[in-house]
Amino acid sequence: MAKLFIVPTPIGNLEDITLRAIRTLEEVDYILAEDTRTTSVLLKHLGIEKKMYSHHKFNEHATSAMVAEAIEGGRNVALVSDAGTPGISDPGFLLVRTCVEAGLEVETLPGPTAFVPALVQSGFPCDRFCFEGFLPQKKGRNKRIAALAEEDRTMIFYESPFRVVKLLQQLAEVMGEEREASVSREITKKFEQTVRGTLAELIEHFTKNDPKGEFVVIVSGKPKARRTAEEDEE
Repeated sequence: MAKLFIVPTPIGNLEDITLRAIRTLEEVDYILAEDTRTTSVLLKHLGIEKKMYSHHKFNEHATSAMVAEAIEGGRNVALVSDAGTPGISDPGFLLVRTCVEAGLEVETLPGPTAFVPALVQSGFPCDRFCFEGFLPQKKGRNKRIAALAEEDRTMIFYESPFRVVKLLQQLAEVMGEEREASVSREITKKFEQTVRGTLAELIEHFTKNDPKGEFVVIVSGKPKARRTAEEDEE
């Protein structure tokens, strides 16, 4: 039976692609790419020649049904995004849901995603965390941040270099300037960097140092109140 393959691609370092991902891209009938120009660079590096079609947030509603029909007709299809795992702050969810509802098989390969290394190297608890991805740029942004004020899990945000200082400032307004956080940028790339400190310290750092690259912001959860002696006895 033909299926949809979700294939993660490197977020920076091309050596991070898996052997299984390479084999899958070689064997499918065609590839759906968020940006065919970006994916063509990767395919050229891998020595793969394959028919590609665009599949992005502006056309996924129109193309998902057609792709599902192609899979139902016996064609194996791979979905890739520009970087990382499709569906994680990238197109993919709608197509996967369409295939699942049609009773078609979906196989998701493990692979690169930016928030995992950023979370692990932040030094904050990784056993429970809250992934928020990109917050709304305008409508609903403040409401979403306010709703996280009492969150006690580690929180993860994606942000562009143009809005990262604004995000840190908004978080500080709601959660306090002394809340601990970690900011990673350019993960797996030549100028990869992680800066840790309070929100106030991070605001100061990235105000003085022009933010460049793609950012992952990790914020510690709200500290739990100290237990009383009576609670400890219980």
